[in-house]
Amino acid sequence: MWSHRDPDARKSGIGNVFVKNLCLSIDSLKLKEMFQNFGNILSCKVVTSDDGKSKGYGFVQFQSENSAVAAMEKLNGSTVGGKQMYVGKFVKKSDRVVPSREAKYTNLYIKNIDIDVSEEILKEKFSQYGKIVSLVISKDENGASRGFGFVNLENPDDAKRALEALHGSQLGSKVLYVARAQKRSEREELLRRQFEEKRREQILKYQASNVYVKNIDDNVTEDELREHFSKCGSITSAKLMRDDKGVSKGFGFVCFSTPEEANKAVISFHGFMLHRKPLYVAIAQRKEERKAQLQLQYAHRVYAGPSPVIPGGYSPFYYPAPAVVPQISSQPGLMYQPLGIRPGWRPNRFANPSRPAIQPSSVPLVSFISFRISS
Repeated sequence: MWSHRDPDARKSGIGNVFVKNLCLSIDSLKLKEMFQNFGNILSCKVVTSDDGKSKGYGFVQFQSENSAVAAMEKLNGSTVGGKQMYVGKFVKKSDRVVPSREAKYTNLYIKNIDIDVSEEILKEKFSQYGKIVSLVISKDENGASRGFGFVNLENPDDAKRALEALHGSQLGSKVLYVARAQKRSEREELLRRQFEEKRREQILKYQASNVYVKNIDDNVTEDELREHFSKCGSITSAKLMRDDKGVSKGFGFVCFSTPEEANKAVISFHGFMLHRKPLYVAIAQRKEERKAQLQLQYAHRVYAGPSPVIPGGYSPFYYPAPAVVPQISSQPGLMYQPLGIRPGWRPNRFANPSRPAIQPSSVPLVSFISFRISS
């Protein structure tokens, strides 16, 4: 069927149905024939592997949510091709809730299985805790054990007791690892959370101990950087940032074991000449902290308020007399008007009383104005 190009319809989830436990003989066309009686179908697909074989699940998106609800009520649990089909509301991966530790389960994952342990031995071990529905040890193409498998018990309480009793127990020459079987999405979410938690702990641990160093000469090596900063204390890590070609980017990080050592390095080596270049050394900040600090500084400059009123009643702008071009003196102490200072004003922001203050006219402004620097 035609591809649906509207991304809003695809991402909205309206009328989107997830179908699994399909018979392998059902393709996208047959799946559409099964669901077309419930309403107008926008897209229909059975997910296949690289060799074109069905993976046993697919997606059907209707034009209306009512059609999707009718299809779920009618076809969920129906048997097609000897398999009981599941039809339910499609939920995006980001919106799926990871089951808690207290959630009930019957399927157990077992790894670190000795190659000499057969399915019969494993079944005898787990059958002590309840009735086993299915048990399998994963094997390679030659029939050899891959060292892991699955056991599905009938009762969730039996599965929990088996996990608590057999996890860490000896079977053969190895110690078993037994845990609740998880879907791939659950494992990825769990690993992601563990990684973020570990990273957060490291950031908090070394938040004040990490030193940022820039203006590093291209000839400075990572070992030389470590040796140079090791005079201030014990270094846990030192990294010189490089590009894809291995050329130094001119900055790096040195992490000390304590914040006191990091502060000592900042005091000792900020401005220190290393290979003819002065080092910039400061306590490292996270990207979010630096961004927030820069935004605060920018906001302070923007909303600092109007310029202070200059005493004397002079106009905030100064214009020279019409048709008068001032002569630029060559005497010492005189120079061009610096950029950012209003014409006719001294650096102390007071108007020069010797010059008249007039209102703007149609006469072109003179771009060169000299002034005497206040002593």
